[in-house]
Amino acid sequence: MRLVNMHEAKSKLSKLVEEALAGEEIVIAKAGKPLVKLVPYKPAPEKRRFGGYEDEIYIPPDFDETDEEIVKLFEGQGERISS
Repeated sequence: MRLVNMHEAKSKLSKLVEEALAGEEIVIAKAGKPLVKLVPYKPAPEKRRFGGYEDEIYIPPDFDETDEEIVKLFEGQGERISS
């Protein structure tokens, strides 16, 4: 990490930007107190679009209907099968 005072940052901004782009961590300080970090810009990731599978996936109308015996087994009320 390189600490640079405000006056030096003003006069050497282009050089500091090049160093930051090369991976150097540059911190700009005022009176020895760190204020900001100079880092390369990364564009925000593209927002995800919902949907897109409307014509590719079919969910039958009885999708969430479940046999009562299976429900009881999941709830611990059915008979256990021993091997």
